[in-house]
Amino acid sequence: MTDTITVTGVVGSDPRLHVTTQGLAIASFRLASTRRYFDRAKGTWEDGETNWYTVSGFRQLASNAIASVHKGDRVVVHGRLRVRSWENGEKSGLAVEIEADSIGHDLSWGITSLTKVRREAAGDTEQPSATSESNTWPGVAPQLAAGDEDFSTRDGFAEEIDAGDDDVDGAREDRPQLEPVF
Repeated sequence: MTDTITVTGVVGSDPRLHVTTQGLAIASFRLASTRRYFDRAKGTWEDGETNWYTVSGFRQLASNAIASVHKGDRVVVHGRLRVRSWENGEKSGLAVEIEADSIGHDLSWGITSLTKVRREAAGDTEQPSATSESNTWPGVAPQLAAGDEDFSTRDGFAEEIDAGDDDVDGAREDRPQLEPVF
């Protein structure tokens, strides 16, 4: 039986990359999900219990997670739930794991930027390297789709987003209004 689950939470550990002997990339990290509720008696928001999950992503998702997700990020994870028991000497317990199909930043907490990547062709021998200056990962090359604009090269774009004070409701007067695309 396959149980699918979608969880929002805070990344509790930086993702670790494992590569199997067959070359399968696996990224894993811990995810904390805490329920918030309004306590009417106190008149305040309270934190409930925290559920901890081990999230694993495979292949391209693993490479993208390593390059994009960091400890403290708020993310949304969708995948298959696995609960298994474990023993280690005198200790035993339950491991709650999510085999992720999708991992993304929770946009109700901030903004993010997506860089589309494509896999290298099988015959390509030159592979880009992961550096702090470029947002590439070995085996993938940034590729803009037709009609996409590369905002990273637009003069002052990053400064434009960071500049200015936000209004009380979080809206900015100098920020362009986006029109919905249907």
